[in-house]
Amino acid sequence: MANRTNTVLITAAVAAALGIGIGATVGRGVLPSAQAVLNSGSQTNTAQNTVATSTTPSTSASTASLPSSATTSTGDATQPLRAEGTKLVSEANTISIIKQYEPGLVYITTESPANPDAFGQMGGGQSGVGSGFFVDDSGDILTNYHVVTEGGQVQGATIKVRVQNQKVPVEAEIIGLAPQYDLALIRPKNMPKALIKPIPLGDSSALEVGQKTVAMGAPFGFDFSVSEGIVSSVDRQIPIGFNSGGEGITQNAIQTDAAINPGNSGGPLLDSTGRVIGINTQIISPAGAQSGVGQSAGIGFAIPINTAKNLLERLKAAGGGLVLAPAIGVRPGLLAFQTTANGRVGIPVDLSAVPSQLRQQYNLPPSGFLIGEVSAGTPAAKAGLRGGQLRSVSGGQIAVGGDVIVSADGNPVSSIGDLQAAYIGKKAGDSVKLEVESGGKTRSVEVTLDQSSFTTLPPN
Repeated sequence: MANRTNTVLITAAVAAALGIGIGATVGRGVLPSAQAVLNSGSQTNTAQNTVATSTTPSTSASTASLPSSATTSTGDATQPLRAEGTKLVSEANTISIIKQYEPGLVYITTESPANPDAFGQMGGGQSGVGSGFFVDDSGDILTNYHVVTEGGQVQGATIKVRVQNQKVPVEAEIIGLAPQYDLALIRPKNMPKALIKPIPLGDSSALEVGQKTVAMGAPFGFDFSVSEGIVSSVDRQIPIGFNSGGEGITQNAIQTDAAINPGNSGGPLLDSTGRVIGINTQIISPAGAQSGVGQSAGIGFAIPINTAKNLLERLKAAGGGLVLAPAIGVRPGLLAFQTTANGRVGIPVDLSAVPSQLRQQYNLPPSGFLIGEVSAGTPAAKAGLRGGQLRSVSGGQIAVGGDVIVSADGNPVSSIGDLQAAYIGKKAGDSVKLEVESGGKTRSVEVTLDQSSFTTLPPN
């Protein structure tokens, strides 16, 4: 099988809007060209001039004084700085992390079936590589959605996994898919129990900029590779996952300067205690925008592990189906008609697309998400949100008399994607604070997610 690692570049327009330059996914991308395509609060040990012999994966590695025979003599540059076999604390920490937890790293290959061409000949199927890691003793492997799908399709694709020092891969099956989060859970069918080595999961909410990161994966197909860096940012917002239109949904991500490249997708990002704090998913690649192949520029992104932890039980219970992002029960109230292959359909648009005269006529704000309908019994209905009455206007429909959501958890809202971004990482019982405008008046509304907010669809 010829391995292929595709990337999907963040377009210049999207990048400009985000203010983050040009980027790419770091596994096999499945987005259309129009879309963009780490637990602890422990502190990184910065005693770079200290040696250590400990192999415990923590920041409290033991230290030792430099033997007199290992110190340099004045004016003599030929003597070693320290005794042979001793290591810096940071080196010992990294080595111990790799030795203890790299066995939990998984190399993933996928291959879609060959399709006959116009002359009845069988064309070569597509293949790709990515990474993942064990999360439990049952052998469940967490990875990216785009690693295990071909063009968003999963039917007929063969997924194989291999662990370190294992020469023959074994086939794996899909347990659950969460495309909106770019996450997937797979399980090997015949993996020897002794080879299943779960990596402990951390707490991404406790991260601080400057903490050490260790990225594991298969950059450009070079399996079981490791790189090291720091947390560069803890609240970077970028498009992650895929909605029904193939576009990314803006979510919080961890930024790191650890080298991440295509093939690292789905691999773990660890802290100095060896706990997983993120799942590597995207990179910024100015060179990739020109060549079509993303390459590390020292700006990589990982999905916070807490997002995955919130989804894990739902993924395990999905039976191979889709785990969807939570919904609060509102539908858009501003639609523009477009003619498609399926006929004339209404496409949700932002209020900023409405002429100012029409907005003034209906007393609507310059921007926001206009609610067209609120479903009964949903969190939105329980919080008192109101929909409007749809009226036909030139080229579309507009809801009159409904609420307009202008911000969610302090962030501006102009689309259903913006609204969803506010609660996509939340779980049942969590709340989102909305600023709502109606009839020229503004009020605050708190919407609490419940079990009805979460849906799982069976496999196709």
